[in-house]
Amino acid sequence: MIRLIGYLFGLACVLFLCVAAAAAIYLNGVSRDLPDYAVLASYSPPVTTRVHAGNGALMAEYARERRLFLPIQAIPDRVKAAFLSAEDKNFYNHPGVDLSGLARAIVVNVQNMGSGRRPVGASTITQQVAKNFLLTADQTIDRKVKEAILSFRIEQAYSKDKILELYLNEIFFGMNAYGIAGAALTYFDKSVNELTVAEVAYLAALPKGPSNYHPFRHTEAALERRNWVIDRMVENGYVSKSDGDDAKAQPLGVTPRRSGTYLSASDYFSEEVRRQIIERYGDKALYEGGLSVRTSLDPQLQASARKALQDGLISYDERRGFHGPVGTIDMNGDWGAQLAKLPGLSDVPEWQLAVVLDVDRNGAEIGLRPKIEASGKVNADRNTGRIEAENMRWAYRAAKGDRKTAKSPDGLLARGDVVYVE
Repeated sequence: MIRLIGYLFGLACVLFLCVAAAAAIYLNGVSRDLPDYAVLASYSPPVTTRVHAGNGALMAEYARERRLFLPIQAIPDRVKAAFLSAEDKNFYNHPGVDLSGLARAIVVNVQNMGSGRRPVGASTITQQVAKNFLLTADQTIDRKVKEAILSFRIEQAYSKDKILELYLNEIFFGMNAYGIAGAALTYFDKSVNELTVAEVAYLAALPKGPSNYHPFRHTEAALERRNWVIDRMVENGYVSKSDGDDAKAQPLGVTPRRSGTYLSASDYFSEEVRRQIIERYGDKALYEGGLSVRTSLDPQLQASARKALQDGLISYDERRGFHGPVGTIDMNGDWGAQLAKLPGLSDVPEWQLAVVLDVDRNGAEIGLRPKIEASGKVNADRNTGRIEAENMRWAYRAAKGDRKTAKSPDGLLARGDVVYVE
C-alpha cells in the first residue's frame, strides 16, 4: 500500500513537472510576441476641440470621439468608487490579475451552467487597460494569456493611479462619448464634480455594455444595472445605506447634451472657424487634437446684429402680406402628436410652430408644438395660447398675386392651419 501511494505521488510529480515545463515553453513563446507596453507612457488620446467666443463662452465642439482628458487628481473620489465597485473592487490590492475574483467567477459560472445566464467575467481594470490599448478583443486563450502577462508588467511599470487614469479616460460609454469627462457631459450635461451618486453609478454601469444599458431603448435594464452598482458601492463602504436607497429611488435623469453650436447666432461664424482650422492645421488636428480656440466673436454684438437683420427682414416681409399657413393637420385625435412631427426653424428659436384650434372674428386659439424629449417621445403637456385680432392685422392682405384681403381672423385662418407664432 505504501509503495502504491509512493508510486502515485511520484507519477503526479512527473506529470506536474511536464505540465509546468509545457506551460513555461508556451508562456515563453507568448512573451516574445507581446506588444510594447511602454507606449502607455506617451498616451495621447483623441480629444475634443472647443471653440470659444471672445468672452470665453463655449461656441462649438468638434470631435470624432467626444473626450476631454482628466488627470487622476481631478477625478472625484465618488467617481473612482463607482468604477472600482462596478469593475474591480480589489484594484488597489492585486498585482494585475485578481486570483480570488477569478476563482469566484469560475465557481459562479459552473453553478450557472445550463441556466442561460451570461458568463461572469473576472478581468481587472489593469487587464482591461492591456486589452483596450495593446490587444484585440478576440476571445482566445492566447489573447487572455497575453493580457495577464501584460497586466503584471504594467503593474510593475506604472502606479495604480496612473493605470486608473488611463482606464477612465479611454473607455467607451456609448453615444460617441469616450472617457469619464466626456460621458458626464454627454449623458448629464455636467462636469464630473457635479455628478450625483445615482449618476456616477449609471456611468460606471455603461462600460460593460453601452448598448445593453441605453437610457431610452433599455431603460429597465439600465436602472437594474445602475442599482446593482449602487448596492456594490454601499457594500464596499463608499456610500451609506440611506444615501444608496435615495439614489436607487431616482430616475436615470439622462439629459443628453446638444451638439453643434452652443451660442445663439454663432452658427455661421463657427463654421467659418472650422474651415480655417482645417485649412491651417488639418482635419486630424481639428477632430482629434483637443485644440482650445479663442475667437474674436462678441456674443452681445452678434445677437444685436442678428436682431437688427431679423427685424428688418420681418418688417419687409410683413409689408408684402401673409404667405399663408405652413401646413395643415387633421384635428381628429391628438393634435400635439401630429404637430410634433413637423420640423421647426432651427435658426429662428423665437418662432414656434402652432396649430389653430379655433378661430373667430376676435382672434385665434392656438396649440403650441410640444417638446420632443431626449428619448424621442412627445411631451405629454399641451400648451395653448391666443392671438388677438389686432396682432394679426398685417396678415389680412395676402402675399400672393391676387392680393386678396381678409377682414377678420376667421377670414384668414381655419381650424387645423399650422403657423409660426412668437
